[in-house]
Amino acid sequence: MTALLDVNVLIALSWRNHAHHSAAREWFTRSSSNGWATTPITEVGFVRISSDRRVVQVSTTPATALAQLEALRALPGHAFWPDDVPLVVGEGGDRGAVSSHRLVTDCHLIALVARYGGRLVTFDAALADSAPAGLVEVL
Repeated sequence: MTALLDVNVLIALSWRNHAHHSAAREWFTRSSSNGWATTPITEVGFVRISSDRRVVQVSTTPATALAQLEALRALPGHAFWPDDVPLVVGEGGDRGAVSSHRLVTDCHLIALVARYGGRLVTFDAALADSAPAGLVEVL
């Protein structure tokens, strides 16, 4: 089952100074051969957050972040999933599941993994509690 890496996992995987870098690398080493994915929303989020010195604590430009993203995408097992589900929870989904502004992107990513038959990999344990069983893996 292909794993969609959320933005925080992509960030942790890419930047050695991230608090969860080791956990992300261990997961990637163990599981990436089963397939892993990015989407437009996770890629844009990666570049935006990677370009913020307050987050990655190094001076990184969007161009540097894009180069890092390209290097990630070149790793074995990568798939790019087009963002082809209706906004938030997908066609026929439960829009009531979006109970907070903080869940809009998360619910949309869950709709994408449901659409593509994958699972969302995240550090957000609370997200797993609100998602259908089997769609979220917490590191």
